Amino acid sequence: MTVFGFVQLCISTAIFILAASAAKAWTLSPGYGKLALTLVLYSIGNLVMLRLIREFGMGVALSLSAVIQLIAVNIVAFAFFGERVDVVQGAGILVAILAVALVTFGPYITGR
Repeated sequence: MTVFGFVQLCISTAIFILAASAAKAWTLSPGYGKLALTLVLYSIGNLVMLRLIREFGMGVALSLSAVIQLIAVNIVAFAFFGERVDVVQGAGILVAILAVALVTFGPYITGR
């Protein structure tokens, strides 16, 4: 992974976190401005993802983005919006993180 690729991944993650937060804010208090902001942020995030797909390939770029967003979105949901999950849901989140990590890094571990 290049430094520029890593920076793009961080930027896309930050944009998607802002978009998810805007979506949550819209659900708590709907309004056209919040909806427009949410759509614009998701669109910008996806444009950055297109560059990442070009650089890393679709599988690696989307897998890396998915696991990073999964972790980051849950941190924001728990820390800032006070959301909670039960034990089974928490286990599911951990299994999802492990699954995406195995899919992403499996070829590097096995030498393929």
